[in-house]
Amino acid sequence: MKPTDLFNDFQAKISEALRNSPAKDIEKNVRSMMTQGFSKLDLVTREEFDVQSQVLARTRARLEELEARVQALESRAAGGSDTPVSG
Repeated sequence: MKPTDLFNDFQAKISEALRNSPAKDIEKNVRSMMTQGFSKLDLVTREEFDVQSQVLARTRARLEELEARVQALESRAAGGSDTPVSG
């Protein structure tokens, strides 16, 4: 079960229990406590995660491209002369 499903299920069960009880303030208090608890955790939004995933994908692609260029240059240098390529 995904964490979001777990939290949504938990919230739904609390809401259902509160609908059947006269203590509406408890829902506000529980919601506030959960919000405070989540704020203490090092969480990111889905949007932030997706942006960082895209940045990582572009970085990996660029790294692979540069590795291929270095490999090609090293191959050319090794075939063209006896001096090693410094770098």
